[in-house]
Amino acid sequence: MKSSINDNNSKKNLLKQAGILAIAGIISRIIGLLYGSPLAAIIGDEGNGYYGAAYAVYTIVLLVSSYSIPSAMSKIISGKLAVKEYKNAHKIFKCAIIYVLIVGGVGSLVLFFAADILVAGRSATVLRFFAPTIFLFGFLGVLRGYFQAHRTMVPTSVSQLLEQIFNAIVSVGGALVLTGIAGEEDPSKRAVYGAIGSALGTGAGVLIALLFMLFVYNVNRPDIKKRVQKDTHDEMGNSEIYKMIFLIVTPFILSTCIYNLSTFLNSTLFSRILMHVKNMDESEVAYMYGIFNRKAMVITNLPIALASAAASAMIPEVSTTFAKGDTEGAGNTVSKVTRVILMISIPCAVGLFALARPVMMILFPQRASLDEAAMLLRFLAITVVFYSLSTVTNAVLQGIGRVNVPVLNALFALILQTVVLSVLLIYTDLGDIALCIVTILYSFMMCVLNNIFMHKYLPVYYDLKKTYLYPSVSALVMGAAAFGVYELFELLFGFIISSKYFANLFATFVAVFVAAFVYFAVLIKSGGATEDDIKRFPKGASIAGILKKIKIL
Repeated sequence: MKSSINDNNSKKNLLKQAGILAIAGIISRIIGLLYGSPLAAIIGDEGNGYYGAAYAVYTIVLLVSSYSIPSAMSKIISGKLAVKEYKNAHKIFKCAIIYVLIVGGVGSLVLFFAADILVAGRSATVLRFFAPTIFLFGFLGVLRGYFQAHRTMVPTSVSQLLEQIFNAIVSVGGALVLTGIAGEEDPSKRAVYGAIGSALGTGAGVLIALLFMLFVYNVNRPDIKKRVQKDTHDEMGNSEIYKMIFLIVTPFILSTCIYNLSTFLNSTLFSRILMHVKNMDESEVAYMYGIFNRKAMVITNLPIALASAAASAMIPEVSTTFAKGDTEGAGNTVSKVTRVILMISIPCAVGLFALARPVMMILFPQRASLDEAAMLLRFLAITVVFYSLSTVTNAVLQGIGRVNVPVLNALFALILQTVVLSVLLIYTDLGDIALCIVTILYSFMMCVLNNIFMHKYLPVYYDLKKTYLYPSVSALVMGAAAFGVYELFELLFGFIISSKYFANLFATFVAVFVAAFVYFAVLIKSGGATEDDIKRFPKGASIAGILKKIKIL
């Protein structure tokens, strides 16, 4: 596969490339959601808890050592390519390889030898199997950033899909093999072995993605070499390059760390307080955390990704308009983006609340934890709206140059969340419901604080009826219809189909289909959405065409 490396900086191309990356991200999340079901069946909720706790720490170390590299490299190298300094661009690429070799190596060693300090109990064993992945990811990040700097997201997108596919295959296969080795005598040993299999899957996905990116680089190497040889610009010194990498990577690390510390702190406080203050058994704590983190949270992440994809193609317009001094135009764009986000996220939240148990039964049908998982999903449904809005406001604030504002807001929300979670865990017996409460609190605070500051810098005006009222009313009608239709058809299919799982599956599909029809019908007929609004959705033109055929639009 040969990547087209060119300097096409047109807005249309940028939007197209951003769209490719967004679609790849959504597909990756769908794959992650789908393979979570057979994995949960193999390793159980306890195994999911060990994996989730280890993964939270792995994510933080990955962020510090390697995860910010693609964005930072893209920013540095694209600046050099813009002025045709091909020699310096390639030298920066080579210095970045050395940088991640050192930083990734240190990160891997820290993760391996400090596992018992970083995470409690049996999760430490699982965490050590993530260590090699930290080392590999740095090289993958540099290669992705290098091609993103050349304005082509195709290699990154393909590598993301390959990473997730092989992650799914090896995670499920590895968990199956290792749980078989562990046997049935010790459930906790079996859970740990299964979590290790899943951790190996994460590493396998990164390795395959890295091999693919190396292949793409080698295919393009002759063209890269020609451009470097023809370049007559003065060559930068190594010390200057490393200083540049450090100064640009550091802010990325600080911001992404604060955004992602929430999961790590929740996991750490939950396990340590319940085990050492409440004297709960480690297996029980892991069981509860596994249901929350690897079931309820995983499901809510998908609609948030859909809303983020809808925003990603429109946010560059805000930056461009604001840079030209047209703050009113930028504000109008933000109000349109917000309307679209709410037209997606509100019905998703209501739908998850109304069909929490049927959805959970399809994806994670383990009966022992089904009711608890469905209850947690109902709690977390509202965060779909809050996180979707905060994703947009984050991007807007960064787009208008206020990059530190979302970071400070996240820090404040994080401190408040940590205090509230500690109090709830110590003085109540809410268990994993406490995690839901602080997740709602954190997402709500981010949403409110970002909106306050965004309105300070941009004149954003909302039509309250069209932005909030009509989508909410339409979604409530939709939710009631979905619940009623599900109950009716679940009863009907129950008489026809002997399998309760398939009766639930078919009833849920019918309910979702009817729900979509009802939502758009009520929203459009009430004046809450126009054809232009619908076309702003992902695949909006196709949706508008279908709505016209059935006489709704």
